[in-house]
Amino acid sequence: MNKFLLLFLLIFVGARGVAQDEIAFNAQTPNEFGITSVQADSIYDKVKKLPDESQLSFALIKNGKVHFYGIRRKNDSIFSIENHQSVFEIGSISKVFTSTLLAAFVGDGKVKLKDNINDYLDIPFKEDQKISFQNLSNHTSGLPRLPTNLELDFIHRNNPYARYDEARLHLYLKDTMALGVDTKIGEFGYSNLGAGLLGYTLEKLSNSDYQSLLKERITSKFGMNRTTTDRSEISSFLVPGRNGGTIVPNWDLAILVGAGGIVSTTEDLSKFALAQYDKANKEMALTRLKTKEVNERTGIGLGWFIYKANKNTLYTHDGGTGGYTSSMIIDCKNKNGVVVLSNISALGRGTDKVNAVSKSLLLTLGDYKEK
Repeated sequence: MNKFLLLFLLIFVGARGVAQDEIAFNAQTPNEFGITSVQADSIYDKVKKLPDESQLSFALIKNGKVHFYGIRRKNDSIFSIENHQSVFEIGSISKVFTSTLLAAFVGDGKVKLKDNINDYLDIPFKEDQKISFQNLSNHTSGLPRLPTNLELDFIHRNNPYARYDEARLHLYLKDTMALGVDTKIGEFGYSNLGAGLLGYTLEKLSNSDYQSLLKERITSKFGMNRTTTDRSEISSFLVPGRNGGTIVPNWDLAILVGAGGIVSTTEDLSKFALAQYDKANKEMALTRLKTKEVNERTGIGLGWFIYKANKNTLYTHDGGTGGYTSSMIIDCKNKNGVVVLSNISALGRGTDKVNAVSKSLLLTLGDYKEK
């Protein structure tokens, strides 16, 4: 949801300056974690000017083998740390999980991708406008990025979704919804509302809640014990989110939880990545089937964005909230991947460094240079 977050840049204040002093890794060297000098240099180059107390957690997957590494910037020094079990908000990477839940429902024969969600919700959509499950998952529904009755004001900027409840969503769908205004129906138009509505529909279809579905269909299955939408379960492991070095509140996605409400660890997300490499996992394979061309170099499956890098196919998603930025890239054929989680706000300076370091680290794992 990074583009949405940019809406707040003009009104956000208080970002602290970054020290320009030269800094270096501490005595516990990156190679003790299985990180090469090239990878360490790549990380250092991107993070050396981040705010104090910035923390990044890395999972590097090469030929199916995972190495974890973490760094923390404190007092103008970068310290190597073990933080692969530390918890961060993953933002819009949550959308891939929501689409994986959809794939599970399809695999069970409960829905078809082309089914309209109207048939599964007891809500009269305005003017009987139709939206399919696939439309929501691959951002072709014609819905706007956010519902028009979500208040984007200065007062609630630190937790903008928290007050958006079921009643407000129903009101929007019944009285306000207009498809195809910002983006034509059938064309790609990134929508947090769409992903949140998908998660909500799956809740209603199963007579369950999103957290229960997540646990039953994904996290319990793959041993992802610190991946949840309930922060109370993992509060002692949660890394505080920051903006410019200042601690900021966590985000509550409320009824739109499927769009970005999950917290996780690099250890757990590496398990999710390894499950993608299992050819027998038909649910996850379904999420990676291209359903729409975004442009000549980019496609989208269900949740995943799909890119060609040389002769390799990459599946990616990133995420950002008020106190965190995340990135995930996987190559299923070669069983390679990069996961980066951070407590660096997507609202302030530094979020571009997280995306840059994930791409830079990918280049150390294989021939992914664009030609």
